[in-house]
Amino acid sequence: MTQIQAVVFDIGNVLINWAPERMFDREIGRERRERLFQEVDLAEMNDRVDLGADFDAAVEAKAAQHPNWRDEIILWRDNWIEMASPAIEHSAALLQALQRNGVPVFSLSNFGIRTFEIARARYPVLNSFDRQFISGHLGMMKPDPAIYDALEKATEIPPSRLLFTDDRPDNIEAARERGWQVHLFEQPQSLADRLVAEGLLTAMEARP
Repeated sequence: MTQIQAVVFDIGNVLINWAPERMFDREIGRERRERLFQEVDLAEMNDRVDLGADFDAAVEAKAAQHPNWRDEIILWRDNWIEMASPAIEHSAALLQALQRNGVPVFSLSNFGIRTFEIARARYPVLNSFDRQFISGHLGMMKPDPAIYDALEKATEIPPSRLLFTDDRPDNIEAARERGWQVHLFEQPQSLADRLVAEGLLTAMEARP
């Protein structure tokens, strides 16, 4: 019998796709997008939002720092949901199957306060977690050990009884170091197989 008491999901590239490059390639072309990403540290801006900074203000500030790229940077705000799409439907089905079996599911995701609200409005599955641990609300982000500690303390579940899936090896390794059970997410079928192996779902329940 499985020792897992709860399953913890990352969101980006686990439950919904996260592909800024795709949106920018469509809007401004690949060559110009590559120049933009080289000259403007959009990742730093996104990290600040994920740590709780105001979304609109962060984008406007970055645009003001780079007036030659202002229109392109504003696309990050105006077309944000297009970067966070589409949903990964099989993963969402796995989450819901776990809940039907009485297995608690938690989010643990680097996400801004406003951007998470945008995503929740588009993807109902993001409203179904038993507990939410979102970096923007917590003021800390993976792979900082503090955010894992916050989840452990809030849920009072021993680390060895948490199964965490995330697409980033550094986030996975931080959880592993705390004693969590982990699954590096590459595609939903491998997660389905892991959940079946743990006895949390049957093969039928884990189907797309």
